[in-house]
Amino acid sequence: MTRTVRTGLLLTVCGVSLLAVSAPGAYATGMPQLDFANPLVTGQVFWGAIIFLVFYLVLSKVMLPGVARVLQDRGQRISGDLEIARSAKHDADKAVAELQQARKDAMAEAQAHLKTVLEEEHRTAEQQLAAINARLDTEIADAEKRVADEKARALGALKDIAAETTQALVQRLTGVVPDAQLVAQRVETACAPHTI
Repeated sequence: MTRTVRTGLLLTVCGVSLLAVSAPGAYATGMPQLDFANPLVTGQVFWGAIIFLVFYLVLSKVMLPGVARVLQDRGQRISGDLEIARSAKHDADKAVAELQQARKDAMAEAQAHLKTVLEEEHRTAEQQLAAINARLDTEIADAEKRVADEKARALGALKDIAAETTQALVQRLTGVVPDAQLVAQRVETACAPHTI
């Protein structure tokens, strides 16, 4: 930007010089401010050029470098802010990636834990089912034994009843009391093929 201003100022100074050289013809057309034969006009042009040169030097050596420094500082600050923003975005992206990975790991761990718990519950259920089946088998065996015992007792009682009934019938029919041992033996022989 400083070079552009300097170039513009030099062109302006050159333009003033060209006007000063072409001034005599201008006076003839009725422009007294361009009459360089008049010492006031020449002094004004001279001092105007010096003031312009001083103004140019002050601008180019003092003001424009300050503006350039401000622009450079501002550019550096913007670049620094952009770098900080890029770094913050990179950190945020990294944190998001870590969070997503942690979420995936937690889900995988939860699935594995759930699978382990389900397998353990399945094994526990199978063990409980096996224990219940064993207990039921024992109870069924006990019940079958009790039924067999009751059946044997009932058959034994039935044989006794049959022997007593036979004794009573024989005594009623014949009037003779039969031998209890013989009647029990005959009833046993008669019941043997019909044992349930």
